[in-house]
Amino acid sequence: MQNRRDFLKEVATGALILSAQSKLGMAAKTDQHEDSGKSKVVVARDSGLHGADGQLDEKHVLALLDKAIASYTGRDNVVEAWKHLVPVGKVIGLKTNGLGGRGISTHAVLIMAIAERLQQAGVKPGEILVWDRNARDLEATGMKINTDPKSIRCYGSDVSGYEEQPVSYGSVKVNLSKILTRECAMVINLPILKDHMMAGVTFAMKNMYGVIKQPQECHSNNCNPAVADLNCIPVIREKVRFTIGDAMTSVYNGGPGYRPEFFWKPNALIVGEDRVALDHTAWQMLDRKRVEAGMGTYEAAGRAPKYIATAADASHNLGFDDPKRIHLMEV
Repeated sequence: MQNRRDFLKEVATGALILSAQSKLGMAAKTDQHEDSGKSKVVVARDSGLHGADGQLDEKHVLALLDKAIASYTGRDNVVEAWKHLVPVGKVIGLKTNGLGGRGISTHAVLIMAIAERLQQAGVKPGEILVWDRNARDLEATGMKINTDPKSIRCYGSDVSGYEEQPVSYGSVKVNLSKILTRECAMVINLPILKDHMMAGVTFAMKNMYGVIKQPQECHSNNCNPAVADLNCIPVIREKVRFTIGDAMTSVYNGGPGYRPEFFWKPNALIVGEDRVALDHTAWQMLDRKRVEAGMGTYEAAGRAPKYIATAADASHNLGFDDPKRIHLMEV
């Protein structure tokens, strides 16, 4: 039997996440870089997402998810598209973001739409684990805590705990959630698009602050290079393979909490594998909204998310931030 010391060593080196990625049943099927050498990012929109009462319409959300996944994979059959993305017989984690409270968190309607499609693709209910830092953040999304192993589970790192032995990369030294290290074979990242008073923009990479015990220690210098360094930790880099970003609602200033005066409905999902390209796309979307609102860009405000360029540099190599290397599909 594997002893504790060997286990923690494997967590640090990334061995636990099956670096031979074909073991997850995914790497042989999809690649974040196309033959053109570009990273694909899909922005799918539906102006009819919100009903007359201002609430998200479940059918529209599911249809938008289908459009985004079909466009990304190039497969019209939705179930086959999901089989292209995820392994069967493994635990799939859905990492949400509920830090901002009920007004600006990953929406339960999207979470459950993804869970529905995963099950149709052959993932058993008990192999789907919706998770975040704690019960408070999960309940902010509209989800209910559930630990029943025979159904879709939903609980936080406050239940599972964190690894006692920290792991390091560059500027960060952190204790990782056991949900990430021990329970999930693959994680689908479900951030919500929003402003952040320190980082500038919080989306795909910044959402990984929710998988560590001490995120408060990673905010100096506008979270740069901490965001990039954190995402280079092998178990994060390799297990967090796909992002379905919730841009159905957003906050373009005053974040990361809910700010009704800066609330916005982009009515979109942002989908892809390249976390750097995803964050660059999110940054540009928020910048355009800020300019439209008359408050100027993040650069002008002195809050440009510099960690994005750091994540793209040669020492991190997490993805592309050059628009010429990003194939942006708007559907």
